[in-house]
Amino acid sequence: MAIKQLTETIINQIAAGEVIERPASVVKELVENAIDAGATHIDIVTAGGGKNLIRVSDNGSGIPFDELTLAVARHCTSKLTDNVHDIRALGFRGEALPSIGSVSRLSMKSRIAEADSGFEINVHGGRLEGPRPTPMNGGTIAEVRDLFFATPARLKFMKTDRAEASAISDVVKRVAIAFPHIRFSIAGSDRTPLDLAATGAGSAGMLERISQVLGKEFPENAIAIDAMRDGVRLSGFAGIPAFNRANSLQQFAYVNGRPVRDKQIWGAIRGAYADVISRDRHPVVVLFLNLDPALVDVNVHPAKADVRFRDPGLVRGLIVGAIREALGQSGIRAATSGAEAMLNSFRRGGIEPVRPAAAQRWQGAAAVNQNYNVQQSPYRPFETEPAASHNGGGFAETVQAFLYDGAAALAADTRAGMAEAPQELLSAPLGAARAQIHSNYIVSQTEDSLVIVDQHAAHERLVYEALKNALHSKPLPAQMLLIPEIVDLPEEDVGRLVAHAETLARFGLGIESFGPGAIAVRETPSMLGEIDTQKLIRDLADEIAEHDTSDGLKAILDHVAATMACHGSVRAGRRLKPDEMNALLRQMEETPGSGTCNHGRPTYIELKLTDIERLFGRR
Repeated sequence: MAIKQLTETIINQIAAGEVIERPASVVKELVENAIDAGATHIDIVTAGGGKNLIRVSDNGSGIPFDELTLAVARHCTSKLTDNVHDIRALGFRGEALPSIGSVSRLSMKSRIAEADSGFEINVHGGRLEGPRPTPMNGGTIAEVRDLFFATPARLKFMKTDRAEASAISDVVKRVAIAFPHIRFSIAGSDRTPLDLAATGAGSAGMLERISQVLGKEFPENAIAIDAMRDGVRLSGFAGIPAFNRANSLQQFAYVNGRPVRDKQIWGAIRGAYADVISRDRHPVVVLFLNLDPALVDVNVHPAKADVRFRDPGLVRGLIVGAIREALGQSGIRAATSGAEAMLNSFRRGGIEPVRPAAAQRWQGAAAVNQNYNVQQSPYRPFETEPAASHNGGGFAETVQAFLYDGAAALAADTRAGMAEAPQELLSAPLGAARAQIHSNYIVSQTEDSLVIVDQHAAHERLVYEALKNALHSKPLPAQMLLIPEIVDLPEEDVGRLVAHAETLARFGLGIESFGPGAIAVRETPSMLGEIDTQKLIRDLADEIAEHDTSDGLKAILDHVAATMACHGSVRAGRRLKPDEMNALLRQMEETPGSGTCNHGRPTYIELKLTDIERLFGRR
């Protein structure tokens, strides 16, 4: 078969297979072009999940008349200098518009500030028409109709209109977070309108934009991140461990303002939360990495979602270290969503609202106003010896006396078992212990809330942290093997392991090179007991090859520490004295990450007085 030159249309359609995967890919490319043009207002309109119509309008600088044809030509761009390593714009490849035009009906209208009118150009299935004059305001309008009409086989792989519309919303939200000074709006017959108003630059504007996308709960459950190492700066917000999700869709990462889905960044996030969140839960984070463009390659894939760092170990270490340090310094915090979930559980339990007819009878007990006086309430607690009944002692007097005696006996028992806590304890984050329920839950009181603590989960975290500190602060005891075990490995893996031999020795693992293709294991950590040495060494070699760290062994040791903590902690069902309960609360306040146990479950829930009053209809 003879070799022949492909036509320009076929070349663009092949490129479109990589750049334009679905309607959301088109929106991403067009929105990025608008941002690069300096737009401050971007409108997106879709129909049929983007398959029938995508229209992106902006108020950017526009495209000059004599450059319109170049804008839809392959490998033509205004965003790249002669240095391919100095990329400072979101787009730079010059492939998006010609790829879109080759598989759809593309219309481009644009007007620069100096021009008397705008100009329009059309590309239908790769066939160019125009440019010709058209009336319009400044900026650019890109309209894409009948996506993939020129390659109908691609339409078979599209999802439902609702799914494609949702993917478009997700793409816009991810881009919008990085540019809070730009207003984004999405509308169309296939969706609910979405308007993300501009919030301004700076950390305050950024946090407000993030709350627009992730919800108002996120700022209340997030910790600010700001760290720098060797010219790489990391900023953003990390959710507290108790504020997590069932998937990773609410994890956002940006490199020099570009939204990315980089496996190494996701791995670093998992590592930072490894021992504070369960494996099947995911933290909510928004991270921004800023570094010299020469230190990162964004030209790995045409979609520009993957990146490669020149020093991946530096980036991973910065992310893990910054998040862990922020979590450690944030003190003890419970997710605000925990109280809301608890309130919803009460509501689902069947607590009926007071009907209008009965509301009047309950008005004295339920209504709250500034003149409310508990001494005058008919529902106040018993305080004095009940008065004699008017009939000389009947059923009412008997019941009242019984209730009074029971309340007095309960109060006396409480005073005997629980001394009045000092007032200063009420101002502590977890307050003063008041009671123990079902021999497992500690109820404490602060100045404005009620706290319920799972004593087993809380003490499990305290023991686990103590074990980790002991493990990582000094070398672990090692047991020498009577006969060294030889593990055959590729030569490059042997070199990596030997380079980390000193670090591995701190964890009780003694290794040395045994020829060019083998490792001799002479010592193993005592606390691990009998282990599969061959599997351990191979897993470590794979871990070091991927991340150039020895985190694999640390994870094993942390897992052992977690198991020891679980069996060595205060068990459910153990009765605690008041001093023991208060001591546990104070240790929780001093221990980083004590808001969750080492399995990722919350250790306590806090209910504000306002939440409790809502349950009783007082608010």
